[in-house]
Amino acid sequence: MADKTLSKTAPILIVGAGVFGLSTALHLGQRGYKNVTVIDKQDYDKTLYSYDNGYINKVLRCAYGADTIYTNLALSAREVFLEWNAELSNSGSSPPLSLTSKNTMYVNCSTLSMINREEELPPFERQSLDYLKSIGKSDSQFIVNNAEDIARAGKAGFGQCVDPFNRKSRGLPHGGLLDTLGGLVYADKSCLFAMHKAKPGAEEQDTVAGVRTANGVEHLAALTIVAGGGWTPTTVPELDNLCETTAGSVVSYRIPRSSPLWDRFAPEKFPSYQIGMRDGAEGGVYGFPRDLNGIVKIGYRGTKYTNPIVQGDGKERSTPITRWTAGTTLTAIPSTALRVIKTFVAKNLPELNEHNIPIVKSRLCWYNDSFDNHLVVDRVPSRKNLMVATGGSGHGFTYLPVLGKWIVDIIEGKELVGADKEIKKRWQWRSLPDGEKAYNVIMQAVKGREHWQGRCLLRMRS
Repeated sequence: MADKTLSKTAPILIVGAGVFGLSTALHLGQRGYKNVTVIDKQDYDKTLYSYDNGYINKVLRCAYGADTIYTNLALSAREVFLEWNAELSNSGSSPPLSLTSKNTMYVNCSTLSMINREEELPPFERQSLDYLKSIGKSDSQFIVNNAEDIARAGKAGFGQCVDPFNRKSRGLPHGGLLDTLGGLVYADKSCLFAMHKAKPGAEEQDTVAGVRTANGVEHLAALTIVAGGGWTPTTVPELDNLCETTAGSVVSYRIPRSSPLWDRFAPEKFPSYQIGMRDGAEGGVYGFPRDLNGIVKIGYRGTKYTNPIVQGDGKERSTPITRWTAGTTLTAIPSTALRVIKTFVAKNLPELNEHNIPIVKSRLCWYNDSFDNHLVVDRVPSRKNLMVATGGSGHGFTYLPVLGKWIVDIIEGKELVGADKEIKKRWQWRSLPDGEKAYNVIMQAVKGREHWQGRCLLRMRS
C-alpha cells in the first residue's frame, strides 16, 4: 500500500538515472519533495549520457492501436518535449550542462509504421487511425498507399516520408500508416535536460534503510525506488515472472558529411520507422534518419535475446551485458539480428551499400520487458518501503517528461479517476492470469537451455 504519511522532507532514494528515475526525481521536485537522491553505476555528469554509454535516439510514436492510454501519454509527452525545445532554444548563452541553445530534444520527423504488402491497414494501424480521428487529429495521419492521403502529406510537408524507401518506384509493395505527430527524441540530450530540471528538487545525501552500494556506502531512505532499467529484475528478484531483461540489437552506419546521402537521410526529410514488429524473428526492424554526426541507427527486435546468469539466490535471471559484465564483448550482436538488418538494408536502403557506407558500431540494446508490455510502477509486495518503476518494454522512454507525474501519484496513494485510474491499474503489481497469453514471452531461461533465445552472441562481421 502507498504511504500517505510520507513527508516532503523524508529521504527518498531512486536507484537508476534513466528515464524512470529521472522523471520520478523531476516530478518529486515539482511536488515539493526536498530530500531526493538519485544513484547510478554511471557518472552521468561526466559521461553526459553519450551513446558510447547507452544513449542516442528513441522513437516517439503516438499511434498505439487500441491502447489509447499510451497514445494519450505520448501526446502529453510530445507537448512537453516541444516546451523543452523552446526552453532550451531560449537559454541563450547559459544552457544547462553540455547542451547548446541550438540543440533540440524532439524532432518532428514523423513515424512510419510500414508493412510489406499492398492491402488494407492491419488491425493495429487501423485502430491507431480510428482513435486519432476520434480525438480530432485525423489530419496528422496518412495511409501511405492512398492517393488522397499521399497528396495531403505532400501539402503538409511530409511527402518524402510517405515512401522513404522508394519502394513504389522500384515495383515493391508498400503499405502502412504515417503518423506525423511522431518523430524521434535525442535520448542523451533529453536525459541531460531532465537531469538539469530535476536537480533543484534533489539533494546529494552522504547518509541517507535503502541501499548499500558496491563500495560499501549505505544510502538510507524512507522510500527506495528501484528504477534501474535492465538491472531491475536482478536487483528486485520478486519481479520473476513479471519482468525480464531482454536485448534487442542495434547497428550504426555513419554517413560522411560529404556524401550525397547526407541530405537524403536528414531528419527534415526522412522519418523514424518500424516494420514487421509483429512478424516474428524475420521482422521487428526499426530505424531513424541520420543524426548530427551522420549516424543512421537501425535496430532489430524480432527475437528477444537473454543472458541468463546464476544469481546469489541460486536462480538464473537474464542480466545485461555491459562494460560492467566481465568477459563479454560489447561489439557482439546475435548473427540472426545482423542478418535481418543487412537483409532489410539491401532491400529497402540499397544506397547505403552502393555508396559503401560502413557499419561503424553494433551493440545490444537492453530492455526490461513485462509479460503484457505494460509498465510496472508499484510497491513490492511484502517489502516495506520498496518500490519499482520499471518494465518500459521498449516504449517507456517516450514518456520521459510526464511519466513521473503518475509515479508520484502512486507514491502518494492518490485516489485516481478516469484514465489516471486505468493507468494505475495497468501498472500495478500483477501476475499473468491462467490461460491468458503473454504479449512478451519471458522467463524461458529457467525452463531449459533449449528455450534460451540468445545465450550465444557472435561478434559482428560487416
